Amino acid sequence: MNNKTWEALAATPLPEVRRRATVMDGLAGVEPVAVPGAHRLAWNDRGGQSAVWYFAEDGRVLLLTFDHESDLNLYAEDDFALQESFYEGVPETLVALVRDRPENYESLNLTDPATGRTIHYAGGVFWYDGTAWHVSEGLAEYCRREDADLFGESGFDYCLRGYLFGADFAAPEAS
Repeated sequence: MNNKTWEALAATPLPEVRRRATVMDGLAGVEPVAVPGAHRLAWNDRGGQSAVWYFAEDGRVLLLTFDHESDLNLYAEDDFALQESFYEGVPETLVALVRDRPENYESLNLTDPATGRTIHYAGGVFWYDGTAWHVSEGLAEYCRREDADLFGESGFDYCLRGYLFGADFAAPEAS
């Protein structure tokens, strides 16, 4: 996987990733949320694109991106199994942070009509295991099968642009 933003994120120490997520959360006016086992920070552009970070207490992270104009926007598909497949390969303890959880501005729910269970919509599903970042196996497989640009269509590049990974990032109050 060769992507400038991905490589820059991977090279950024986790405390700095969290600091940038905190600053972007504040700039977007999103209220940080404590969820069982994690702290949720988010950014949105008020136009349908978002990045949602779940910083787990054990040092792992779940990152969801969403771009409403991309081919990986499954909202209109209403296909629970397909959306669930995007989370394949992510540890269940991280997926639990977005399964059967209330929806919010950045993360709408898709409901399984058979069980009533829900999962947050996401075009991009990425996670950090405490040492390295990963693309979910399900998302990567879908992009290979459909010949989709993983980082472009998932919203990863657009949604993380403001975090300036790979560049200096001074918090506005420090300027």
